[in-house]
Amino acid sequence: MSIPKPPDLSVFNYHLPDEKIAKHPLANRDDAKLLYYHKGDIQDRIFKESTEFLNDQTTLFFNNTKVIPARLHFQKDTGAHIEIFLLKPVSPTSIISTIMESSGPVIWECMVGNLKRWKEGTVLSRALNAHQQEIMLTATLVSREKRTVSLSWDNENFSFAEVVEMAGQVPLPPYLNRDAEPEDKPRYQTVYSKEEGAVAAPTAGLHFTDEILEELKKKGVRESFLTLHVSAGTFQPIKVDDAREHPMHSEQIEVTIDTIQDLVNAQRVVAVGTTSMRSLESLYWFGVRLARGNEEFSIEKLELYQDGELPNRGAAFSNIYDWMKAKGLERLSGSTEIFIMPGYQFRVCDGLFTNFHQPGSTLMLLVAAFIGKDWQKVYNHGLENGYRFLSYGDSSLLLP
Repeated sequence: MSIPKPPDLSVFNYHLPDEKIAKHPLANRDDAKLLYYHKGDIQDRIFKESTEFLNDQTTLFFNNTKVIPARLHFQKDTGAHIEIFLLKPVSPTSIISTIMESSGPVIWECMVGNLKRWKEGTVLSRALNAHQQEIMLTATLVSREKRTVSLSWDNENFSFAEVVEMAGQVPLPPYLNRDAEPEDKPRYQTVYSKEEGAVAAPTAGLHFTDEILEELKKKGVRESFLTLHVSAGTFQPIKVDDAREHPMHSEQIEVTIDTIQDLVNAQRVVAVGTTSMRSLESLYWFGVRLARGNEEFSIEKLELYQDGELPNRGAAFSNIYDWMKAKGLERLSGSTEIFIMPGYQFRVCDGLFTNFHQPGSTLMLLVAAFIGKDWQKVYNHGLENGYRFLSYGDSSLLLP
């Protein structure tokens, strides 16, 4: 198993002027510009016009993860400020959807600001005001090496999700170089967000409004939802010469049997965002695993680069559907660290809604894998025609 030819990573480090980065969201989500790419041709449109390019043969797949206020701030008695950035749960479970419902102590792997000022075993605390009740939230550094932190609170009537909502701040991307503001709480969230657990937004979905979703339904465009809890690793640039050696972050996927049925029946699959695309392609490879007698849903970084006879899209998802039915499963949970780069043959996705990504990122390689060398044409056009880049930036619809 090997990638035919590792890409030249220097090509993807395009120059992105700071003024091209959208530091704040637009007043209206669907006023964003839309770069429509179809088989090499480019049109400049507005996002609310995206419905023109979708028909009743299309199923849109959305990532309905919900961003949690993952930045928690504490102050030591000495006055030193400690910031805890939640990355992934460790105990009592590593399953995000379960730990968010916990009413008892939890342990998370975290990034810790000012870690050198916080000794292992030292307890930090802060009071929270919950419906005219005071809750005391405490944080204890469990392991400096593993960067694990225990969090507990003195009222079991509140879930961890509720406590974080009271205590935390919106985890804006680091490249925005600003503190979260009141507008970020609703705007760094899709209108269809539901399953709490992401520490970064699936930003391609930020442009959709309830009105657009309703118009798509009237046109007969189908919609289906899956969950991939986006991790902070999505911002990690590639720092190695050989892309195959880049340490990909593992992210949790949850999907219902109804979504698998939608995939079995889908004629034209359009992923809303790179997280949805990575999830869909990962699910295909789980279908391949099942055909080979492997029931573990944990897709490895380079597992997708395989030769030999492979099932088509419908057959792979039928494998999953039949397996879930036989097991009596309504919901499937797994993980993926799938790394899509040039050389990958897409098995599921026919189209992609996505924003404009950071230079030298894994997401740039994914776009290049999907539309080939035309990614340079798309990005040059965006830079030369006033498009806003990154999380709060403008959108593109790519149909190769």
